[in-house]
Amino acid sequence: MQHITAPELATWLADPSRPKPLLLDVRENWEFETCHIEGSTQIPMNLIPIRVSELDDGQDIVCVCHHGARSMQVAAFLERNGFSNITNLTGGIHAWAVQVDPSMPKY
Repeated sequence: MQHITAPELATWLADPSRPKPLLLDVRENWEFETCHIEGSTQIPMNLIPIRVSELDDGQDIVCVCHHGARSMQVAAFLERNGFSNITNLTGGIHAWAVQVDPSMPKY
């Protein structure tokens, strides 16, 4: 798996020459409702094994959680299941709120 910082992800998302990744937010519903990166797809971590077929194993996927630990576990699971373009957001949504979007609620 690869790792990406919040500022690097922001640059990627703002670059019209690069295909957008699937932002896979693996946090719980209440966390996602509190704050999320625009355009994210939410599948809570515990549902990934039963919903993995909804994901395209050829697409770039950036896994997101609160601080980066749960998303790293999901990224590893996806790689074990044949996904090859997996990246984990280092520091999670908290890093995004601190480094990219200070107006985003923090919890």
